[in-house]
Amino acid sequence: MRLVWVDLTAGAVRVEAIDADTERRFIGGRGLGAKLLADHLIAPHAPYDPRNPLIFTVGPFTGTLWPTGARYHVTFLSPLTGIYGYANAGGHFGAALRRTGYDGIVITGQADDPVYLQVTPAGVEVLPAGHIWGLGTDATRAQLAAEGARIACIGPAGERGVRFAAIINDGGRAAARCGGGAVMGAKRLKAIVVQGRADVELPAAFLEAARSAYNRVRDHPRVSGLREWGTVNLIAIKNQTGDLPARNHQEGQVPWVDRVDAEAIARYTVRTKGCFACPIQCGRVTRVDNGPYACTLEGPEYETTDALGPMCWINDPEALIYANARCNDLGLDTISTGATIAFAMECHERGLLAAADLSLEWGDEATLLGLIHRIAYREGIGDLLAEGTRRAALAIGGAAPRYAMHVKGMELPRQEPRVAKGFGLGHATSNRGADHLYALPTIDLAGLLDVATRVFPSEVIPALMETDNEQYKPDMIRFTEHVCALSDALGVCKFSTAETYALFPEDLAIGLSALWERDVSVDELLMAGERIVNLERMINVRLGLSRKDDRLPERFTTEPLAVHAYTCDETGEGTVRSKEPVHFGRITDFDAMLDRYYSLRGWDHQGIPTSQTLNRLGLA
Repeated sequence: MRLVWVDLTAGAVRVEAIDADTERRFIGGRGLGAKLLADHLIAPHAPYDPRNPLIFTVGPFTGTLWPTGARYHVTFLSPLTGIYGYANAGGHFGAALRRTGYDGIVITGQADDPVYLQVTPAGVEVLPAGHIWGLGTDATRAQLAAEGARIACIGPAGERGVRFAAIINDGGRAAARCGGGAVMGAKRLKAIVVQGRADVELPAAFLEAARSAYNRVRDHPRVSGLREWGTVNLIAIKNQTGDLPARNHQEGQVPWVDRVDAEAIARYTVRTKGCFACPIQCGRVTRVDNGPYACTLEGPEYETTDALGPMCWINDPEALIYANARCNDLGLDTISTGATIAFAMECHERGLLAAADLSLEWGDEATLLGLIHRIAYREGIGDLLAEGTRRAALAIGGAAPRYAMHVKGMELPRQEPRVAKGFGLGHATSNRGADHLYALPTIDLAGLLDVATRVFPSEVIPALMETDNEQYKPDMIRFTEHVCALSDALGVCKFSTAETYALFPEDLAIGLSALWERDVSVDELLMAGERIVNLERMINVRLGLSRKDDRLPERFTTEPLAVHAYTCDETGEGTVRSKEPVHFGRITDFDAMLDRYYSLRGWDHQGIPTSQTLNRLGLA
């Protein structure tokens, strides 16, 4: 493994090798990023301190023919949460980076003037970027485009330090969460342009294992919905169960779901698209041809559709698609953007917030688009909201913190914890703040009985598979957190692992054994996942976090959620909502779930790993 170290203050570049023990214990990608941050975090409470690193890493499967081996990882001290932060994205940028012969880039310092990095197998150059500073990500990509180049860049939001600014690559993929774009902007780094080799030499046994795994993912029945509809296929399903957050989680369903579901979005779909080495092809290129919302976009994904749609009560698909395109060009995390705007709308509803030139009313498209622009440029009320919901709520005062839907400072993704209880616990315990991909506990919600039978003791399975039963949700979270950490370390998409289980850890062990040309056991891999989770936890413990921070917003533990039945109307084309709720979603005993989770993890009552756990994992 080779790392490039770039000191932007000095304009210096050096290359160093990563020792075999670090590679074995942390694998790459997310694991290597966490190890580097733990070792090189200089100013623990200063996310913008030039001495703190911004770390781009890839996994051993990234850029190979292993199915979905497209992911890259960005690790940093988060300006949104103030703790361990990372973002992860697909597309083709990560594969191109891996094919330069480097497994990561560690960036420290701060340039005097805007710069970008040019990365090729021959080395890394720091080049002036004054001519593209201030441009959106689309124009930046056009300015830097070169044959075979893949580009990751920031927009105006990152330049202005919006705390949830994203890094956009390949024109439509986002390393979005935790504010990595703001860290990049603070270093005055506008973009990274990567040109890798077309081919890489890989062991024959690995190529054979990769082809077999590729076919298994391609033909797996649980990926068919993703291939046919993309992730927006979840919209209608979640609306039925009450797991479609709306109006800042005041509701879990919308009566107009057919306006923003997969079939509605499909009317604007031009073609399908996939990341590097992906047999699933869940991406969609969407286009609005005419009118004020004319644009072309890769997306929208489920998370974005709900964040900018039902969360803000927006039911015009063209406005939603356009809002997504604006976020991408300005360099904004769509999840945090939608949740922050929904927070502002509820604060207005409660008489706590007003804007001179925007209504802040639910469902107002002008407010949605106006706030996206103002947040990115920190104009007017946008300057307040660019701080994220936690800081904005404290600044507004009064009851506003009650309406800020965040964990550890990061806005919740698009699951409803009173219905999807595994996700609720996962949001609370995630080491980077509220996060659906940290654990991705779909086993119960998706009815994956075959997975549960393979993984858990038979006596716990009936209760574990009951979505409303809280007893064994901690068991599920512990396992899926390890699988997700492993997926991120290897550089693969979780749609091939923790979402569908088209591939199990056993399959990953076969592939890595063939690639490294030595035996790698399943237990060794899962322990690596556990090691990564515990190292990330210890970074946060070092920053002062404990049990008090593993909490959901009060709304989810004190307010039951009414869930209605939706049935087909007489025409068979629409739906009718039941007059009375058929169910109330509620979290019965969150502390009991947290206690069991800590016990299973080998952490004490305050959520701090014990010395025995750290010794067992080689982290003492």
